[in-house]
Amino acid sequence: MEFRELGKTGLRISRMGFGGIPIQRIDAEGTKTLMLRLAEEGVNYIDTARGYTVSESYLGYALEGIRDRFVLATKSMARTADAMEKDIATSLANLRTDHIDLYQVHNPSMEQLDTVVAPGGALEALKRAKADGRIGHIGLTAHSAEVFKRALTLDWVETIMFPYNIVEQQGADLIREAAGKGIGFIAMKPLAGGAIEDAALALRYVCANPGVTVVIPGMAEVGELEQDLAACADETPLTEDEYARIDAVRQQLGTSFCRRCGYCAPCTVGINIPSVFLFAGYLERYGLENWARDRYASLKVKASACVECGQCETRCPYSLPIRGMLKKAAEEFGE
Repeated sequence: MEFRELGKTGLRISRMGFGGIPIQRIDAEGTKTLMLRLAEEGVNYIDTARGYTVSESYLGYALEGIRDRFVLATKSMARTADAMEKDIATSLANLRTDHIDLYQVHNPSMEQLDTVVAPGGALEALKRAKADGRIGHIGLTAHSAEVFKRALTLDWVETIMFPYNIVEQQGADLIREAAGKGIGFIAMKPLAGGAIEDAALALRYVCANPGVTVVIPGMAEVGELEQDLAACADETPLTEDEYARIDAVRQQLGTSFCRRCGYCAPCTVGINIPSVFLFAGYLERYGLENWARDRYASLKVKASACVECGQCETRCPYSLPIRGMLKKAAEEFGE
């Protein structure tokens, strides 16, 4: 296993980590089996979140007795200091630990980021927790390139997590900039939320980028772990055949896959189009129906509100049939 320093945190982590979304599909014992195998294989970076329902709790149970072998990262969607204090306490209890190595502000919008850094914002609680040792470092996760770019200007941001894979390239230039600033880059959704079927090819592609500190494929089975380990351990250069297959994946998904670049905004009726497609992906490909439906239900304006004006499609750089995709999502979610 290759190890790298996670930016300016000084934490030494495995090039491949563990993404904790899919363990919502299994149970605590299955999670323990996975953690023991991770320890055996030298994988020491674990990612979870307050929003991943039972994920923190399963990991807390599974890591008892081996907690010191891992760098543990979680995240919260709290935006105020009081809410973040409560989430940090809950995370510590769920994970059965007295410290969390990396605590991240989870996917804020530009407006929510203003709240996070303002007086009484979540950053105050994170800094207090860092000062007293409850957390080690502070990071940020994003789906918007605009937020990613702004995060690079914030001196408290030690790591950034952002989607990066064969088809989602909106952060490629920013990944290089993060490396130059000593900010650790965590590549999430390396398989584009399951849309890319060739996992080995997808992980080989992500790991070929020297700006990626760690890639965190989601795993729920030992077989998936073994497959992902083999792909990430292969350090040979990508071949001409692999580049041809990469091009084929881009062609295949080019007219059906949302990169969450945000160029479609603003929707004339207020639909958050990238979020609709993100939650639809969880529903269709992750096997997390209840969680996907809960996330979708939190949207103020549902896909069914689309008036088919088509303005979003004129702005989409990938020429996606957004109106048809929204209609499909509305049918799948029932609203």
